[in-house]
Amino acid sequence: MKTDYPYHEAMRYIDDARKLLKLVDKDGKFYVDDDYIKKACKTAYNGMLKALDFLFDIKGVPKKRGRKSYFYYEDVLSELNPVLYKNLHSAYLVLYLDGSTGNLNSIRAINAGIECAVEIIKALKPYSKNVNKIKRWVI
Repeated sequence: MKTDYPYHEAMRYIDDARKLLKLVDKDGKFYVDDDYIKKACKTAYNGMLKALDFLFDIKGVPKKRGRKSYFYYEDVLSELNPVLYKNLHSAYLVLYLDGSTGNLNSIRAINAGIECAVEIIKALKPYSKNVNKIKRWVI
């Protein structure tokens, strides 16, 4: 899974999630359409997991065969970086458990979950080439 641009690959997921959320109608402080919310939360969560896979590969964490669970990421990250672990836990609760199931439609809460995912992705910046020179797809 070696790449020269892990930060940009993971941020692409976040940018896609934000694009999806722009399509959702709003009613005050809440999103209205559950389908777009679910897709956006799943996309942001998967981008965070992609970033963690890159980070674990860079740090030399032994790979686990098959599908990795949240608990795998939790165990490794709690030892590797406690601050990133807190972001992982918050993003898991907001984006995966509540957002991707359609149980959450608060704009503030979903944005907070995405920001937790972005904090994890930012850990890849030192390992990416030309971070400032590549045009990002930011909304």
